[in-house]
Parts: sequence; structure tokens; C-alpha cells
Amino acid sequence: MNRGITRLTGILSIFIQILTCSRLVCYFTNWSQYRAGTAKYLPENVDPYLCTHLIYAFAIVNYANNIAGSEWNDVALYSTFNALKNRNPHLITLLSVRDQDSKQFSIMLSNWTNRQTFIKSSIEFLRKYNFDGLDLDWENKGTSETHLEEKMKFTLLCKELLESFLAEGQSNKYVRLILTATVSAQKEVIERSYNIPEISKYLDFISVKTFDFHTFKHGFARHHSPLYSGIQDEEDINSNTDSALKYWRFQGAPPEKLLMGFATYGRSFILTSSQSGVGAPANILASPGPYTQEMGLWSYFEICLFLNGGAVQWIEDQKVPFSFKGSDWVGFDNLRSFEIKIKYLQEHGFGCAFVWALDLDDFSGYFCGQGSYPLVNLLKKWLILGKICIN
Repeated sequence: MNRGITRLTGILSIFIQILTCSRLVCYFTNWSQYRAGTAKYLPENVDPYLCTHLIYAFAIVNYANNIAGSEWNDVALYSTFNALKNRNPHLITLLSVRDQDSKQFSIMLSNWTNRQTFIKSSIEFLRKYNFDGLDLDWENKGTSETHLEEKMKFTLLCKELLESFLAEGQSNKYVRLILTATVSAQKEVIERSYNIPEISKYLDFISVKTFDFHTFKHGFARHHSPLYSGIQDEEDINSNTDSALKYWRFQGAPPEKLLMGFATYGRSFILTSSQSGVGAPANILASPGPYTQEMGLWSYFEICLFLNGGAVQWIEDQKVPFSFKGSDWVGFDNLRSFEIKIKYLQEHGFGCAFVWALDLDDFSGYFCGQGSYPLVNLLKKWLILGKICIN
């Protein structure tokens, strides 16, 4: 009897190890501080036990090829953000740097001297403000014909950053700084931006932005983060999570390094006909949500407000929901679609998940009636704590 219980306990333990993963990476955005009322989001709103890694978005590259903050009060926010590690010593924090409209990131990439300037400043900046690593949020915005050199130089940047991080850690006996990248899920962008086998050697993990596949520019109401290709995608079969992650893996990225993107927001459009299903004509962005104030983007908590009086519809072939009310149409994720995506992630052996972004979930629990951080908490329970095993 005891031997049978011991054996069963061992099997359950192995099962839990298979189903859980070591990373739930969550983005904090430094512009969410400007939202009004209960939607305002600051580092002190972050639950330090919710995610294993927090990424602060965004830093920029300045005209001297140095890393720099992008908001007037970043330094103060860095302090409060990284002080979360005093409450949870296991928490890991990274600073994300992205290209900006000035194209300064491309200038930094262009030659060895500029890259070395950036690398040296990054190490000093990360150590000064107590970050554990650097995230590169970059994609080549040009064409493969004219910017093949930039693709190569991004690979060199990854290699040179890792080499410098290793050398700095050894010389000062520090824990080595982490190096990650947040990358496109669009096949044509991937092809012109990344040498996947090479950058995979140098990056600790790779966050794939499996959202924003469809916008109003396509002229139809389609979900921005479907799990699978749908009947409406006959000419665009790659614009979905399944295709994107499989493409990254097929091109040489180790699946255990690939993080699947989970969006805590929806994309909203104005319908331009009496149709309301997936594929209905819609070529105008919906009005901004009352709190996020961004055309065509509604946070999960704003969607909860919208759903008062609007029915949730299910896109069966893509495993995601949408809703409409009057001429407003929104495709989004909810607890049901997150559960399906979590099972998909586990079944395919991907590294784990990342969330864009903490401030777009119902972090206060005020709007949706599902507790605080309902979407991110679901990810934590299933992926990190292994609660799926009890069901």
C-alpha cells in the first residue's frame, strides 16, 4: 500500500515537472504611469511574486550610442521597480531597449565601435540601476534586399553582448548578466531580421510576439492573436501563434528557449457593414478605451466594461473569442483562450510564456470580477505552480 502511494507520488511529481516551467516573463511599461484613476500603474502596483521575470519597457539608444532612459522619471522608477527584489529575492529584472523613430538603434548596429560603445554603456547602466539583464526588442523595418547587412550586424551585437557579459561577470565575480530578445512573429519580418540559429546561441531566451497579426489595414475584422489559422486566412496562413512558433523552431531556435506571447489586450475596429462575424468589413480603428486612450487597443479591463451588454462569441477554428456591440468589434483573449494556449504551449515543449503587459490586465480586480490579475494569475497557476495537475 505504502509502496503504491510512493510510486503514485513520484509519478505526480514527474508530471508536475513536465507541466510547469521556470519562466513567466512579464512586461512593465513606463508610460502606464500617466493613466487616470484606478488604471494608473506604477512599480508599486506590481505583485513581485506573480512573475519569475519582470522586464522594464523601454530604454532607448541615444545619439552617443549609449543606452538611455525614455521617460523623465525613469531613474526613480528603476529604483522602485528593482526594490521589488527585496520582497522576492528570486525575482529577476531586465531592462528592454528598443529601436525608436530616430533609427538610432540602426546607427548603433552599423559598426564595431558604435556597438562597443553601446555594450559598455549597457553594462554600466544595468549594474548602476540593479537590473539583472538586457532585453533587445528589435526587428528590421526595411527589406531583405536592402538590409541584409543589418540582419548580420544584429547577430554580431548579440554575440558581442554575451561575450562582454561573460567577461564582466568573471572579472568582477558577479552573476553574469542575462541577455534576451523580444522578436517578431511575422514570417516576412523574421526572414529579413534574424539569423535564428546564430542568435539562439547567444540569447538566454527569445520572446516571440505572437499577437498583432492583424490590423485594420487588412480591411476586415480578424483576431490579432489567434492560436491557429482560420477559414478567413486562406491567403495568410502564417499569421497565427502556431505557425509562428513552429517557424522559429523549424529555423533552428531550441524550443526550450522560445517563449510564447500572451496579450492582455484586444484589438478593436469599427464595422463598416451589417456583418459582424470574423471577416466582416472593418477598416477603421475603434475609439480609444476610456483609460488606455489608444486608438484600436483596449485593455482586458476595458474589454470587461465593454462586455456589459455585449455577448462573447467564439472563433472555433482559431480558439479565441471576440465581441461586438453596435459597430464596435474587438478580438481579445480571455481565461478560456488562455487555458487552450497554455495546453498548446505545454504539449509542444516551448520554453514558457511572456505577457504584454501587466498594466493591461485587470490588475486591481476592480473591473472584471475575476480577482486581481486574472489572466496573469491563470498563467502563474498553470505554468509555474502546476495547478493543471489537480484538475
